[in-house]
Amino acid sequence: MVSVRLVGLLVALTLSAQVLKPSAAAPPTAERPPNIIFMPPNIIFILCDDLGWGDLGVLYQNTSLHDRKHKTPQIDRLALEGVQLRAHYCPAPVCAPSRASLLTGVHQGHAAVRDNQFDKMLENNHTLATVMRSAGYRTAIIGKYGLQGAGENPGQWEGYPTHRGFDEFFGYVEHRSGHQHYPGNSWPLGNSPAHKSPQKLWHNDREISSQLANCYTTDLFTARSKHWIGEQVADHPEQPFFLYLAYDTPHAALQVPTCAYPAGSGLAGGVQWLGKPGEMINTAKGEIDSYRHPDYVGHGWSDVEERFATMVRRIDDSVGDLLQTLKDMQIDEQTLVVFSSDNGPHHESYLQGAEYAPTSFQSYGPFEGTKRDTWEGGVRMPTLVRWPQHIPAGGVDEQPSQFQDWMPTFAELAGGVAPARTDGVSLLPSLLQAGKRAESTIYVEYQNGGRTERYQDFSPAKRGAFRKQMQVFHLDGFKGVRTNIQAHRDPFQIYDLSSDPKELKNLAGSSRQFDELNRRMQDRVLQLRVANDSAPRPYDKELIPAVNIEGLQPGLAWSAFEGDFSYVPQVASLNAAERGTASGCSATSAGSQVLHFHGYLKAPVDGDYQLAVRTSTRGFVRLHAAGILDADFDYPSGTVRSRSLHLQAGLHPIQITCLADNSGKGEVELLWTTPDENDLHALPNQVLSHAQ
Repeated sequence: MVSVRLVGLLVALTLSAQVLKPSAAAPPTAERPPNIIFMPPNIIFILCDDLGWGDLGVLYQNTSLHDRKHKTPQIDRLALEGVQLRAHYCPAPVCAPSRASLLTGVHQGHAAVRDNQFDKMLENNHTLATVMRSAGYRTAIIGKYGLQGAGENPGQWEGYPTHRGFDEFFGYVEHRSGHQHYPGNSWPLGNSPAHKSPQKLWHNDREISSQLANCYTTDLFTARSKHWIGEQVADHPEQPFFLYLAYDTPHAALQVPTCAYPAGSGLAGGVQWLGKPGEMINTAKGEIDSYRHPDYVGHGWSDVEERFATMVRRIDDSVGDLLQTLKDMQIDEQTLVVFSSDNGPHHESYLQGAEYAPTSFQSYGPFEGTKRDTWEGGVRMPTLVRWPQHIPAGGVDEQPSQFQDWMPTFAELAGGVAPARTDGVSLLPSLLQAGKRAESTIYVEYQNGGRTERYQDFSPAKRGAFRKQMQVFHLDGFKGVRTNIQAHRDPFQIYDLSSDPKELKNLAGSSRQFDELNRRMQDRVLQLRVANDSAPRPYDKELIPAVNIEGLQPGLAWSAFEGDFSYVPQVASLNAAERGTASGCSATSAGSQVLHFHGYLKAPVDGDYQLAVRTSTRGFVRLHAAGILDADFDYPSGTVRSRSLHLQAGLHPIQITCLADNSGKGEVELLWTTPDENDLHALPNQVLSHAQ
């Protein structure tokens, strides 16, 4: 193995050419001006587990008037050197669905993993890793996964990371493993057998926990990341990398490290990968779960408060260590770093006889709600982005965004576009402060049987309120939120977060404006999602509302796009090479590789329809904003993909995107059954129309 320390000796030789190499321009799009030029950067996505928006100094702790505060100086520096995304949202307020949406680039209305489906298999579809690998990147995940599916080993886990586009995996596979932060040790203080026992940790196809005595996972994952980055720089200096570093902290159990963070940082200091069984990292020594950061001792804090603050500070030290490593390797300006969390702050300790609450440090910040809530404290994430010489330092972005936006963002950074399936938009114009970006779809659906915590920091109306079926949707600059949904007719609570971040003044019903906004929210959430039998909702059987459009012409409009695409792309940001109209879903544009048809489908009556697609290439179909038919990833040519839908009579916007054959012909066969029919047949062209 190549030691990280040795990489420093190779950097001058292997990277001087890379640093001086003329930049290659990513293709101009409708959003990004053509004068924005850069090489595809390395990308590191750091995701913490249960870290609240209020846990960062730069976002809350540094100015908090609370009697207990902790510090994150290294993360604060990252923020000052980059941009703060102050309205960035997770797709669900718990880890499995949130991480699944991040990796697959879709919101929870389209994800296969929803609610509390821990360890459910990540579907076999596009992921951040497959998209980045197709763009020429080396890919790795280090840390917590929890989306592997049934089985006991990598050969049985269909959703294992190396089966979903990652070249390398090092970390915890199963969800519960991430509750113990010493994989190679027993922990007698745990409050259950699972929290007392060593946990399996995998490196690709090998289980290695027996080699990890005294290894604290925050240190372990950081040291392994430094080592992996060093290997990429030494072995693949001309190839960019994508690293998904998924910490399992500060999620409970509230365990602390063995010792102080090693002096220094980067290649010459900080945590180091030694690679020896029983001495895998340089902090695998001393007594486990014993160290407290001196800043948090002697202030009269409780044991669990000292533990939690120490855990967050350890992440902070690790982030500083990683950033210095990039500088030492001279790839700092070629590496974009994102820092975020998967959901709001937790309220567990997993210690015998000890409880912890995020009220200790107001980890929810200026908001209300915690993990498992759809109030702002549960879904607004502490998110920072740094890319020296590209992202202006000290930036603050208040425009709402969500996890699914990272797939198109990273695809654009890599010089391409995201798959048509993604629900996200590229954040690059906002990050670079160049051009105007498209509006993000902010959507959450989630079910939990509990209640919002009864903290005095929260308003009386929220304390102890049932969660149950919950939903969030942003529209026209307002947040709509529903909890304990019994039926689709239940109204949204509507909040203006710009003036009411604690969600205290419900605007619903206060004027005709908000009556109409509530109606539009209720319609739109039916138009942007599809039902999933594993996570039933009280609105699954509602008719998808039609739209009122006049002056339509027969057939569909189409646009053709040139380029080299290995999958059906998202075309919204691309410039069309040719446009036209067709009676159905068939058109030819010489030299083009993608055809995009759009218009309206007319449902003759209210009722249950089945829509299907078949193509000799690949295709993807949306009705309104809902992705209804996926014939793209791993699609066997000529097979039928179908879905049942409940449609209101009238017009429904439809988009069909497909790859063209060698002659430039793009063709998709649409099939359907209406409520009065039983057998699939060709959808008649007369039900298709388009606007002039």
